[in-house]
Amino acid sequence: MKFNKYIYSTLIFAAGFITVEAQEKKQEEKAAVSEEIEVVRPYKPILAEAVKLRRSPNLDDVKTYKAKLNYSVTDRKLEINSDIQKLQAQALVDEKQTELVNNYVKGGFGSLATLLGEVYVNMGRDPALQVGGYFKHFSQEGKLNKQNSSNQQFSLFGRSIMDENTISGRINFERNGLYFYGIDNDRPALNPNPQKQALTLFEAEGELIRNYKEDTDAFSYAVKANGYVWNDKFSAKESYLTLNGYLNKRINSLNLGLAASTEFGNTKDLATSVGNNLLRLNPYIRLQVKGAKVTAGINFVQEFGAYSSTRIFPAVTADFTLIPDYLQVFGEVKGDVNRNSMKTFTDENPWLNNNILIKNTVEKLSISAGIKGTGGPGFGYKARFYMKQIDDMPLFVNNFTDFNKFDVIYDFGKAKITGLEGEISVQVSDALKWTGKLNIDDYKPASETYSWFKPGLKVSSNFLYTYNKKLSFNAAVVIQDDVKAKIYTSAPVPASQYVVPNTNIELIQTVKGFVDLGLGAEYRINNKFSVFAKANNILNTNYSRYLFYQVNGFNVFGGLTYSF
Repeated sequence: MKFNKYIYSTLIFAAGFITVEAQEKKQEEKAAVSEEIEVVRPYKPILAEAVKLRRSPNLDDVKTYKAKLNYSVTDRKLEINSDIQKLQAQALVDEKQTELVNNYVKGGFGSLATLLGEVYVNMGRDPALQVGGYFKHFSQEGKLNKQNSSNQQFSLFGRSIMDENTISGRINFERNGLYFYGIDNDRPALNPNPQKQALTLFEAEGELIRNYKEDTDAFSYAVKANGYVWNDKFSAKESYLTLNGYLNKRINSLNLGLAASTEFGNTKDLATSVGNNLLRLNPYIRLQVKGAKVTAGINFVQEFGAYSSTRIFPAVTADFTLIPDYLQVFGEVKGDVNRNSMKTFTDENPWLNNNILIKNTVEKLSISAGIKGTGGPGFGYKARFYMKQIDDMPLFVNNFTDFNKFDVIYDFGKAKITGLEGEISVQVSDALKWTGKLNIDDYKPASETYSWFKPGLKVSSNFLYTYNKKLSFNAAVVIQDDVKAKIYTSAPVPASQYVVPNTNIELIQTVKGFVDLGLGAEYRINNKFSVFAKANNILNTNYSRYLFYQVNGFNVFGGLTYSF
């Protein structure tokens, strides 16, 4: 080892000497000297101590035991079943049925001795079988002498949807009690003890309809029967029965059909007895394709009974879709015989006189056209322009002897009506909804000076606002312009002989228009109970719909509703 060291040292000094001798000698500078010394020594690895296993090896040679196994192969027949197995539906846990709340009882009272009672019941939750009924009572006592009214309604109804047909029916009873309380402000002593009147109606109806099918060659039909018995407190009586039938055969986009009806009516009073019967036949052909539906046919009408006549009218309708869901245009040309009755007259004006003349009104020609559609979600509209030619249009006039009772006269000849009708519906959200309707009519009577008690402008609107799940509000407004009324200065000819008016014995009065505003509110206490309040004629205007008959002024009533 020392020998190697001497050899390495000798070689290093020799190499350094040779290098020094080969370089040019320079003048020695007086500066700081830096030296680098590299020390080389032999590598001495250091090993860590090994981790010893503190156990001795097992020197015994032990053989592993192997058990002897016996095998046997079972010969099984392979069955091939290529049928698709039906999946078995997994039974779910029975869900708790939602509580069905479709019955309620309502009661309330308020000013003007207002009394309200109402019950509605609908049995069962099966939509294919519905049976129910309702009862309603509403009465008030106004500030004028015997300005009392009461109305009762009772109804039972049912419907059954079967595989092929749907059967429905109803039975109605209605009683309307009132007084002839009309007051002439210029002669208030003329009616010191108003007579009492009671109008009673019993009605039954049944219907059978074949359910709709998607079959392009489907055959459909419907049958309907309706009848009623009506009478007043005096001697007026009326019975009515109508039978309607409908057949339709669909052949792809073409429909061939027939609508038929028969009406039997009889009206009696002390001095009158009128049989008023009608037979209608309406064969038609309808073409219905995408964006268009056109129906063309005729309306054959036969009158028999007290009056006999045969008439044929056009029956044409068309509906075209210009922009689906947004814009449709439609038109109609038709004619018909409108049956008049004591029921329809008293529904409009309950203060009728005795021995009213009954005859039908002929709508010779009716032409209408308009547009309808939607302007987006929650917005719908309809506008219609129409022209009518009417023979024997019925009108109400005050009786000469009993000024607070009304007779019915007929405008002899052809009257013309030109009108505009508009409807709009706006639903901003589930909480806010508004609807409105406008009617503008221009009457041109045939023989009379004016079309008595026929308004030229009528506006109605309803507003519903749901503040939250418990509180909601509603409002309604009705607007009507002035109407004209006729009173006699001397006794006219009897109504049965009345044809042309005698203007020398007539005075014309104006019944002013009105604005009637009502407000209501409802608060739900819980799912069972709620309270309500309603205010009528908030502007407290003593307006009249018919001459000498003021309506009730401002009145408020409220109550409680129980649902079950």
